[in-house]
Amino acid sequence: MPENRIRVAPNTVAYADEENLKLVVEFAIPGAPTDTIDLKILEDSVHLTAPARDIEYVSALALAWAVKPDKAEAIYEHGLLRIEVPFKDPMEDAVKVAIKAGRGDTPVKKIKA
Repeated sequence: MPENRIRVAPNTVAYADEENLKLVVEFAIPGAPTDTIDLKILEDSVHLTAPARDIEYVSALALAWAVKPDKAEAIYEHGLLRIEVPFKDPMEDAVKVAIKAGRGDTPVKKIKA
């Protein structure tokens, strides 16, 4: 990477699709060759670096809702990188907890109004 390359935050938009099943993130990164784009997605963030001519696009987004990074799809055309990644069900990794009965019945106290 040339030392005189300027780092720039790309124009970015992020939104839920119409069914609220996927997160869509769009980065405007005109001039970045597809093979130089570095896109990484975690459950809670998206990280992008993309060199283009004399600039380098750099972005890091923290996500408010967890996503499934292994299901992400990205398309780059006409200078626009579009990412679609499904939201993670918040109960997906939930563990059912067994409830044990207590020792004997707990007496119920009646309260007079």
